[in-house]
Amino acid sequence: MRWHGLLGMAALVCAAQPVVAQSRGDAVEEVSVDRLAEGMRNGTLTSVAITRAYLARIAKIDRQGPTLRSVIALNPDALAQAKALDDERRAGRVRGPLHGVPVLIKDNIETADRMATTAGSLALKDNVTGRDAPLVAALRRAGAVILGKTNLSEWANIRSTRSMSGWSAVGGLVRNPYALDRTACGSSSGSGAAIAASLAAVAVGTETDGSVVCPSSINGLVGFKPTLGLISRSRIVPISHSQDTPGPMARSVRDAALLLSAMVGPDPTDAATARTVARDYSAGLSAGALAGKRVGVVRPDDLPAALAARFDAALAVLRAAGATLVEVKMPKLDGLGDAELTVLKTELKADLDAYLATTPPAVKTRTLAQVIAFNRQQAEAEMPFFAQELFDDAVKTKGLADPAYRTARATSLRLAGRDGIDAMLATAKAEVLVAPTYGAAWLSDPVYGDQYGGPSASTLPAVAGYPHLTVPMGLMQGLPVGLSFIGTANTDATVLAAGYAYEQRAKARVAPRYLPQAEVAPGLEGAGR
Repeated sequence: MRWHGLLGMAALVCAAQPVVAQSRGDAVEEVSVDRLAEGMRNGTLTSVAITRAYLARIAKIDRQGPTLRSVIALNPDALAQAKALDDERRAGRVRGPLHGVPVLIKDNIETADRMATTAGSLALKDNVTGRDAPLVAALRRAGAVILGKTNLSEWANIRSTRSMSGWSAVGGLVRNPYALDRTACGSSSGSGAAIAASLAAVAVGTETDGSVVCPSSINGLVGFKPTLGLISRSRIVPISHSQDTPGPMARSVRDAALLLSAMVGPDPTDAATARTVARDYSAGLSAGALAGKRVGVVRPDDLPAALAARFDAALAVLRAAGATLVEVKMPKLDGLGDAELTVLKTELKADLDAYLATTPPAVKTRTLAQVIAFNRQQAEAEMPFFAQELFDDAVKTKGLADPAYRTARATSLRLAGRDGIDAMLATAKAEVLVAPTYGAAWLSDPVYGDQYGGPSASTLPAVAGYPHLTVPMGLMQGLPVGLSFIGTANTDATVLAAGYAYEQRAKARVAPRYLPQAEVAPGLEGAGR
């Protein structure tokens, strides 16, 4: 979950060579879920060996070396879970494609393991709930190993307009594996950096506005924000019940679809999921899915030349895949940003107060007001870089019955949905829209906070609750950029299929090199005399 108000703005070692024989974590570098599953199926791999390899890689490059700080906590029971799943496999029981595959979970999502759910805040350092969020319980039923928790922008980036994405008081600053001085974006920064760096095959992020798709785009990943209600939001530290949703983050569309499929389903504690039906979203993926399809092209104004070149190259791939491209203009949608912010601040107070009331007695901050007071008391640790003015505004809101809030929600939903995405799809007579997801990663700046002015494709699908997929479209001056696929409500399978067809032709993802800073063209020193 991330709010930024940005409306305008190598393969696995040979299958015959088991991971268990490797002494380094690079045995799992760039390995897909399917390759892991194949190795476990043919007996060359075990879940224990895979889990050990990821733990070794985390020790090697997350805790040392580049020191990505993407993993905030490791599950002390991960190896025991892996062993139990290996025993099941030997006994002839295989739960599905994720059986024995380690998964990382963003640290605003509860797990019943011996790990706190902190949302990056010291106020929740003792929030060991002993509960699984329904999506985590679903992953366990699918056979996933809960490897650990990922770092994030503290409180999912809703505390301040001057925040530094990827920083939390608990976990420190997440670094971008492509250029260590650049942002990993937020709030699912740890999930993005960790999967880019092959610290697991897949991870779960959460989004309010951009928090899955931004870190995915900026870390060279596939990220999918599903239709709101496809995955349960219960037992997740909230911002907004109108916009919050978990989503999968992976290095391929297929891996994202496999993870999504394991999490989808109704939850009686989350009314938004009432009509949700479990299904396999990987089954409909086809390299030919774009043939004969109309695609609406949304081209932001004033694209940087390098980003425009990547976008044009991506559009050429779509044409080659058989799509008919139709340029559409973004509607004006005046007032959307203000309406969205009113909704987020009002729901933050209501939803966070409700969540905090359910936390264990060891958690002393039981309301947003108490969190604000805690931050003031712990300002040296909690607010060394930015303040909490959004919290201060949110605590003054008047509740979910406030007419101003209700008007803002109706306005934002109409502008983003009917007057926004749905209108553009209708104009283009298209099933999906495409646009650049974001630009390239900006510098992490503890003095001024995030310095980014656009483009951003996240706000309309986030506010409307519509599906939004980002897929790598290559590097811009050495930094990843993504291509967004956006549809109307409940067209998740269509959006994933379109992104998969593009991905199979483009093959645009490039693995990170952990450079100290971004590569730029020569010329910084001048021509000399």
